[in-house]
Order: sequence, then C-alpha cells, then structure tokens
Amino acid sequence: MSGSAGAAPGGNAELHCWLRLVYSPGIGPLGAQRLLRAFGPPQQVLGCELRQLREVVPEAAARALLGPPPAPLRELLARAPDWLAEPDRELLSLADARYPRALLQIPDPPPLLWLRGDASLLDRPRSVAIVGTRNPSAQGARDAHDFAQALALAGVCVVSGLARGIDAQAHRGALHAGPAGASTLAVLGHGCDRVYPAAHRDLARQVAAAGLLVSEFALGAAPLAQHFPRRNRIISGLSSGVLVIEAALRSGSLITARLAAEQGREVFALPGSIHNPMARGCHQLLRDGAQLVEQPGDILDGLGWAPTAALPDAPGTESAARESFSLSPAQQALLGCLGPEPLSLDELLARSALPGAAVQEGLLELELQGRLARLPGGRLQRIDPV
Repeated sequence: MSGSAGAAPGGNAELHCWLRLVYSPGIGPLGAQRLLRAFGPPQQVLGCELRQLREVVPEAAARALLGPPPAPLRELLARAPDWLAEPDRELLSLADARYPRALLQIPDPPPLLWLRGDASLLDRPRSVAIVGTRNPSAQGARDAHDFAQALALAGVCVVSGLARGIDAQAHRGALHAGPAGASTLAVLGHGCDRVYPAAHRDLARQVAAAGLLVSEFALGAAPLAQHFPRRNRIISGLSSGVLVIEAALRSGSLITARLAAEQGREVFALPGSIHNPMARGCHQLLRDGAQLVEQPGDILDGLGWAPTAALPDAPGTESAARESFSLSPAQQALLGCLGPEPLSLDELLARSALPGAAVQEGLLELELQGRLARLPGGRLQRIDPV
C-alpha cells in the first residue's frame, strides 16, 4: 500500500477548479483536454471569457463552465475534500507526475482518476487485463481464477472491471495469490464511493485493501450503461495485453479487445467448445488475429516477459488456495438451505430469500470449490467434504 493519507490536486482551491472543469455539463474528457491545451491549468481556463471558451468547446458547455455549478456538481465540490481526507484515497489529474504513463498513450485519457488503494499499481511494468462474460461456464470461471492467480504469482498485476462472472473470478484469483502475488486493479463504471453489483461489496473491499479501485467518474456517479464502454478503454489502456475468456459475439469484452488493439496492446483469447455460445467471441478474436492461449505462460511469452516464479503448465487443477477458501455468509446460507436433498433453483431462491444475483454468484463459487453438484434437470445438491 502507498500508506499515504488521501491526496488531491494542489489543495482544495486547485481541487475545486479541476472538478469544475472536468465535471461541468458538456465538457467531458476530450473537451477538458482541449481547454487545458488552449489555456493552461484549470484556474486559467476558469478565468477565460466566454468568447475565448466557445472557440474550443460548444457555447452551451462554455456557458455552463462559467455559470453557477448545477446541484450535482455543488454536491461533489462539497463532498470531495472529506472523501479524499481518508487514508489510501487519492485523486490524480493529468498534471500529476504520478499519472500513469500508459494512459497518456491513449487518445482520450481521463483528466481525473479517483483512487482507493495502492496507487503504485497504476504504473506497474507488467499488467494484463482479464475480461469475459458475466455468465461463464464453471470451466470458464475456473480458468479466469487460475490464469489470474498464476499471472499474479508471476509478477503481473491483473486488471479487470469488477463485473460478475469472469471479472470477479480474475480479481479473486489474483487476490488468492496472496502477498507473494502482484495483486489486482479494478476499473469501475461508476463513482469510486459506490459498488456495483452490490453483491461484490466484500470483493471491492478486498481489492481496495490489497490492490486498487480506479474510476474516472465523479463520486456518487451511478453505474449507467454508457459508462462501461468508457471504462473499458481504461482497462485496456492500463494493460500491456488483454486476455478474453468466454465472450458472446456482441459483448463488452470484445469492445475491450478492440480498444486494446487500437491502443497497440496485445490481444489474447482462450478457445472453448464449439457448443458453448460464450466461446464464439473468443473464436472470432482468434480469426481476427488474437494470440491463442492455452496456459498462463503463453501470455508471458506473447509479451516477451520472463516469469518471476514457476508457473503451472496449465490451469484447471484444484489448487491449495481454492481448497482453503472460507465461505461467505451467502455461501453458508445456501449450503444450509440445500441440506442433503437436491433442490431446484426456484426452490433454493424461495428458501434462501437471497437476491437472485447473490444466489447465482454463491452457487458458482460453491461449484468451483467442489461443494455443489448440478444434477440432471437443473437440480442442485450439496457435497460435503470427506
């Protein structure tokens, strides 16, 4: 961890100017960059006249920038100093010497990055993104976990988006590498003070404690659909390569892969069964020139990196780390509801009274741990350790 108290650009006055510039209606990352290039630091931008600003951005955006801030921006201006005063919370601007060099290489780097955790992970020399479907097969989820764990043990920071499915398993795999691993970085599609999905609250806490949460969106920003494609450019931008594990032909993971290729990053894909619709996106990437991956070492080879630790030949075996997983309260509740007799998913949902997303997430984890069997007809049966 960086160990520093929360930090903001140059104190509250400069913080105020950065927030006004970046989050005023109609400005956006590209507009902020154009204004900074034209007029210098945010304080100087805010000191310009309307006629000057509207030469660079639309008149409506220029008027909003010079006028009184709207209610959401006023709330942000009031909240930000207190949020940043907490330990391990920071706000990096494009003007900060610690701003990640990798993001400066992309066409539209976010002007501000909200951070919670170890800011040094932003500039790790070895970072790989692992992305994929929110609804993976048990094998796909296992592969995401095992590849992430192996890469973290090999000195690679694992980057993903904290979404359900492959993203979550990638973060968990990196975390399960323990202190010897290179940890994990989660790029969010909402404010850094929120967690989405809510079922990942504990996972987000673990990532913040051992890795880093990153967002370009203001505090309080909701997880809107349009935020996630923007988030994806940061996931790929912070990484030397992107590994896609199970993805449909139309998915955010393929957007991330396309952005990675446009940014000059390597794209890797794990092949799957021709009968699995979630393998079609990976197969399309392979047809388009992505590197085929069968084991973690293929990624290191593709990026020209030597491993810093011995890697397993291939993922898929039950690791000691997985055997030692502790059960979450939701997983314990699900096992208690299952008992010895098989249940249908509907029966389990009714008996557990847990949200559907939490049940699906818990069932996947239990299946990966060998504590759950899926029987014909979709029924579920508890497996007790021998």
